Parts: sequence; C-alpha cells; structure tokens
Amino acid sequence: MPQSARASTSSRDKLHLDSFVPYRLSVLSNIVSMSIAHTYEREFGLSIPEWRVIAVLARYPNLSAIEVAERTAMDKVAVSRAVQSLLAARRLVRTYDKGDRRRSMLRLSAAGRAVYTRIAPLALGYERKLLNALSASDRRALDRLIGRLMERARLLDHLDGKGS
Repeated sequence: MPQSARASTSSRDKLHLDSFVPYRLSVLSNIVSMSIAHTYEREFGLSIPEWRVIAVLARYPNLSAIEVAERTAMDKVAVSRAVQSLLAARRLVRTYDKGDRRRSMLRLSAAGRAVYTRIAPLALGYERKLLNALSASDRRALDRLIGRLMERARLLDHLDGKGS
C-alpha cells in the first residue's frame, strides 16, 4: 500500500475523543450524575446506583434486580450491591413470587418513598437548570434525538449478540 494511502487511512481511523459521540455522552452523563449525586449523597447517604434503583422502582414497582439492571443499563453487580444496601437501610422491600420462590420483586418501602419524594424535585430542578441553555425547540429536538440514539444503541447491542 502506498504511504499516502496508509497515512490517510490512519488519520481517518484515528479516534478523536473530543468529537466521538459515545465519549461525549458518557462524560456529560458523568458530569450530570456527579453534580446531582453531591446533594443526595450528602443529605441522604445514597450512591449514584442506589438513587437510580430508587428512581426506577418509584416509576416501575415490583421489578426484579435483573429488570432494574435492564431498565437502567447498569451492571448487574452494581445493581445487586445497591439493592443490598437499600434493603439493609430499609428503603426497599423484597417479596417473593408465590409461583417461583427464586424470583423476587423489589419495591420502595415507606422510607424509600420518602427519600424519593425529597430527591425527585431536586433532580427535576437540576434538569430545568441544565436545559435552560436550550430553546424549547432545541429541547424537543434533543428529546427526539436521544430517543433515536437509545433505540439504535439497543438494536446494535442486540445485533452484536449482547442483548437479552
């Protein structure tokens, strides 16, 4: 292969993190999560995974830990640790399926619901402040684009054989 072809191939295939969308989305997610996390960690002693479990179970009660992991795209081990911590703190209740004792379902306890009720407005306030940088039409476009990217990422994950 001529040297000029090798040079153009190598520069074309070079990963530029500042313009690599998966990297940028990950960094944005981390910045946002950490910013919100300072509040609920300080005031409620919750980790990011614990808050995510609480938020998901507030919206979708009676999920298994595996279903929580699927809804959040979190690692099953991280979800398991968060669930154990929340159970120990009595913020979750675990019940077992009468037909299959191996299957357990999780829901928020009264204490977990109280924590959610206090944190959710803080999270929504942060979201409002963040999105104030965008016009109403930009916010609608962002919502639409995020939805399309999530759908595409799930499809690619499934096609790569990693999907459930």
